[in-house]
Amino acid sequence: MDIRRNLPLLMTICFLSQMGGFMILPLFPLFIEEFGLSGWMMGVIFALFYVGKVIGGVPAAAIYKKLGGKNALILMLILLAVCMGGFAVSSAAVLFGLLRLLQGLASTGLTVVVRSIIGDGGNVDNRGLYNGYISSSEGGGMVLGPVISGWLALHWPLSVPFLLVTVCCLMAVVAAMGIKTTSQARANHESGGTLSDYQLEEPLATVNQEPLDNLTHSLLSTDDVSDDDTIIDSPVEYTSLFNQAPESTTIGPTTEFTQRQQLIGYGTVHFLEMSAYAVFLTYFALYAAHIMHWDPFATSLAFTVSGISTLAAAPFVGYLSDRMGDRLLLCMLGMFLIGIEVAVFLSTSSHLWVYVGMLIGGVGGACYMDSFFAHIGDHIPDESRSSVIGKIVSAAEIGSIVSPLVAALLTEVGSLYSVFVFNLVLIAAAIVVQAVMRSRYRLKEG
Repeated sequence: MDIRRNLPLLMTICFLSQMGGFMILPLFPLFIEEFGLSGWMMGVIFALFYVGKVIGGVPAAAIYKKLGGKNALILMLILLAVCMGGFAVSSAAVLFGLLRLLQGLASTGLTVVVRSIIGDGGNVDNRGLYNGYISSSEGGGMVLGPVISGWLALHWPLSVPFLLVTVCCLMAVVAAMGIKTTSQARANHESGGTLSDYQLEEPLATVNQEPLDNLTHSLLSTDDVSDDDTIIDSPVEYTSLFNQAPESTTIGPTTEFTQRQQLIGYGTVHFLEMSAYAVFLTYFALYAAHIMHWDPFATSLAFTVSGISTLAAAPFVGYLSDRMGDRLLLCMLGMFLIGIEVAVFLSTSSHLWVYVGMLIGGVGGACYMDSFFAHIGDHIPDESRSSVIGKIVSAAEIGSIVSPLVAALLTEVGSLYSVFVFNLVLIAAAIVVQAVMRSRYRLKEG
């Protein structure tokens, strides 16, 4: 297919869906709290979203292969619209939980389908550019969504933003229906046409781009590698490893880490980071309402400030990561800055200072995400890189399931304050694991 012709529609779909997701993000805890649910039940409902995200990748890939990109997009967006409309009219915990599970399935499914369309319809010269356009459109929705919902919450019942998100999802369905296809698609495919000629309605027999949360491999399974499969064969200076060009596929020989050890180390770090992130997303709105006594708009604005900070910092941080070379150090700095964000709102309820903390935390998020996956790209061989990333991301989503449940127990036996102390413990643990890995990489320096 001509990706350029359909790219504006794909960007519109991602913008609307991401904006809708971030409209309800700061309000959902406050919304379901109105129904008098216990802290534990709220934790279960929050966790079910991440359960859906974990298990959603494989079915989404199968639907994409069976129905094609256009039809798969329409299906996922309709499912999201049903979930959002259902939230607005529901009052039962069981229904909330079911809708939250389906929301997670549809959210991951949408990501898998869009990225697979880009992967199959693009080529080595333009996939990065097209994926960048998609990420930018998602980022715009991330920034705008909380502001809109926060303003609505000041003047309307909390169910109104959910209805607006339903409308956004239906608008995205219309955009998906407008995706252009041609009658020559099947003929091109059958006659050996290139991937760039391939049409959305014709899924490839094999999806070339594996979704990150693909569970076809067991989580953190190391069956593909042996204990003796070391990435590194001979020692060289540490600085020479980290100064090599990031686009190089050569694995710098500076450490005796096996692939098994790297997989466990990276998986543990990302598990802890995503666990901390899930706790923040789930409980910050409740903490702001009950401890800091903020209104919904002020809370939503905090999410917006963090999102703007991440978007603004990401390109600079990525450049800095390439120039510094020491990506793990930048990952550790990122987690430390996120810890400062949490410490600030635990120590003050001042809007100004909390927003400053959110700015710092947004930079921290960019430091971590930009450098973590770049570091993996530097150190994992080409032939196993996608498999390793998939296992790491899937395992990390398990942390997103478990941590809200632990936080729910803490709210029952302690307070919302103790939830974010737990958050700081997760952040500190991630920094320690990264420090240990970095020290191993530096072991043969000098």
